[in-house]
Amino acid sequence: MSQIDGKTLEKGARRNIFFLGLVSFFNDFASEMIYPLLPLFLTVVLLAVSSSLGVIEGVAETTASLLKFFSGYWSDKYRRRKPIFASGYALSNAVRPLIGVAGSWWHVLLLRFSDRIGKGIRTAPRDALMADSAHESKRGLVFGFQRAMDNAGAIMGPLAAALLLPLLANDLRTLFLLSAIPGLLALIVVFFFVREVKPKKSTARLSIKDGLAGVDANFRYYLLVVLIFTLGNSSDAFLLLRASDAGIPEALIPILWMVLHIVKAATGIPGGYISDKIGRKKVIVSGWVVYAAIYVAFAFVTTSAGIWVLFGIYGVYFGLTEGAERALVADLVGEDRRGTAYGLFNLTVGIAALPSSIIFGVVWQYMGFEYAFAMGAGFALLASMMLPFVRPKKTA
Repeated sequence: MSQIDGKTLEKGARRNIFFLGLVSFFNDFASEMIYPLLPLFLTVVLLAVSSSLGVIEGVAETTASLLKFFSGYWSDKYRRRKPIFASGYALSNAVRPLIGVAGSWWHVLLLRFSDRIGKGIRTAPRDALMADSAHESKRGLVFGFQRAMDNAGAIMGPLAAALLLPLLANDLRTLFLLSAIPGLLALIVVFFFVREVKPKKSTARLSIKDGLAGVDANFRYYLLVVLIFTLGNSSDAFLLLRASDAGIPEALIPILWMVLHIVKAATGIPGGYISDKIGRKKVIVSGWVVYAAIYVAFAFVTTSAGIWVLFGIYGVYFGLTEGAERALVADLVGEDRRGTAYGLFNLTVGIAALPSSIIFGVVWQYMGFEYAFAMGAGFALLASMMLPFVRPKKTA
């Protein structure tokens, strides 16, 4: 009887993982129908100044980073992941298409702010439920699958936009409203197909102080390593700027961006699977070394052909690290602290991402792009040397 129950639970976990991946696919499909075209919409349709885009994205991403911690903690405290992240998906997909009826840039600010609140609410509890649904020997594969589905949605969104715009006479407002369709599909999967994983023990009395106390020095060291790497991991907008400077025509920039996401989607599952077999740290370090090498190459590449090659290899870095980094979080903390741990992980990445792009841009402007890319490579190599000292949590 116990063997049958075990098989049933394993089948249910696989279904949960598949549907969580499908949610990521449809949600990113909807988001990426809008996001690449948002600068054009702001400056051409709403006649906003370029600095308004920086205000919008800065406020939005900072908000999301802060909420990721609290939503993760709440999912630990109440041992209910699904209601929290489902509400986050619902908020994002309710407000995001409304950008199509915005009348000024501050309307877009409010809508993007609300969209990112939704992201901040959903990310940590969703990752915790992914870890809850996965056997520890397959966490890398599971998170690699989730990232692959996310990146597949990031391919389909711009592709759908490119196909629809000519049919809509380049009407961005109508296109943005149509993004509600894949968003609705994401919500249907969330509410009707994703299942909660029953808690093993109650943590209803868990305070924020208790939650943080359950995160040991070893995990905090891992967060420090991630922080150092992220300080050198600036916005990919700088890579697109470098591509443009190297001779890639503006019309091909979206295709270049799509190539990156194709490689990310193709390498996510293999990268996660390999981390299950040979260890997370080895795979993450390999990815960070690839990142450092790519950044050095971006400092010296002079041909458009070289840019295409580098963007393809850059996608391999994501495949090696995105799933493995998230799986390592679950490896380092107890099941009753996973939400808090994922919240701290995402908060760390979000906080470091803000100064990283500012520093990178300042170095580029005053010293040259060669020094900026060399700096990014240096942070990645330093983090690569520090990561091996993280100790995996011993399991009973």
